[in-house]
Amino acid sequence: MVIKYIIVLLFLLFQYSSAKVTYNVVTLGAKTDGRSDTKNAFLKAWNLACASTSPAIIAVPSGRYLIASAITFSGQTCKSKAITFNMYGTLVAPSSYNAIGNDEVWIKLYRVNHVTISGGTLDAQGGPLWACKSSGKTCPQGATTLGIYHSQNIVISKLRLLNSQMFHIAVYACTNTKLQGVNIVASGLSPNTDGIHLTSSTGITILNSKISTGDDCISIGPGNSNVWIEKVVCGPGHGISIGSLGWELQEAGVQNITVKTTTFIGTQNGLRIKTWARRSNGFVRNIVFKDATMMKVKYPIIIDGKYCPNNRNCPNDQVSGVKISNVAFEDVHGTSATQVAVKFDCSKGSPCSGIRLKNVNLVYVGKPAISSCSYAAGTASGILLPSSCL
Repeated sequence: MVIKYIIVLLFLLFQYSSAKVTYNVVTLGAKTDGRSDTKNAFLKAWNLACASTSPAIIAVPSGRYLIASAITFSGQTCKSKAITFNMYGTLVAPSSYNAIGNDEVWIKLYRVNHVTISGGTLDAQGGPLWACKSSGKTCPQGATTLGIYHSQNIVISKLRLLNSQMFHIAVYACTNTKLQGVNIVASGLSPNTDGIHLTSSTGITILNSKISTGDDCISIGPGNSNVWIEKVVCGPGHGISIGSLGWELQEAGVQNITVKTTTFIGTQNGLRIKTWARRSNGFVRNIVFKDATMMKVKYPIIIDGKYCPNNRNCPNDQVSGVKISNVAFEDVHGTSATQVAVKFDCSKGSPCSGIRLKNVNLVYVGKPAISSCSYAAGTASGILLPSSCL
């Protein structure tokens, strides 16, 4: 009987210790009018959640919440084992781009563990800065909307991001991060507004997301490994890109990337690897692009070893040192907006090897498309339209 009571007591203690506590930003002083700065209320909620010894919820009810300057949620001193932002409202940046335009990130998660952002909208109001840049005036570089830095066990679920000044989401030096059901919306003419940008991270999963932007829908920079991307719709935008790589002589490589079940609608590129024509010890290897649908995509399949946007200050006297190997393109079908639907422009100094094409069926305006290869070797099988040039 005594043992039974002890077990019951331990169970009740466990339930108490694991019970979640909730901090409501409105209760802590946040106004929902979109005009009053709510930064202090959000920081107060974060600090309370951090100090909690139980899992904590930060509740963000419906409404518009002005975050008038850059904000960082730091987890370096957190006691809570898990913090969840339950978002029903919209966090909005100031209408004046100068308020955050010189900051690297508008909303930053820094050295946090087991943090979830569920639902809600982040509206960076980037349009005026895009207009400034297109006018040729001197403008701030712009801020990334959501930056996740040096963190682990992060979940971003059903979050909507609108009109970032620069990247919408940047993941830097993180492990075990999942982004699912994310919806990113910006003009197809917005500059440098990558949807999701990854750098130096491992164990990243991106699922069931729709990305419309003016740059890469997803860009995979140096130092990334073990990335899984599935069920992503891209358009407008520049496609899903590995790179750009090779700007630095000493640069971490990219490996073990899977991209499957994707759709590209009117994008500049579909599945792309891009490297600068510069000396580098970087590499790209063990990549699988599988089950992709192209709808009037300018370059559906492309390896660009002479990447140089806008043809400015191009290192044309050099060749790319980035070693590209073991890259598969399987079950890629649809329409190309240009006749060259498959282009492998690899480096004479570091030729591409182990390229595999399987069941590629791409047409150009109802006519046969063509493929183009430079310094690329590999194998091809199954349906091959256009014919392989490997």
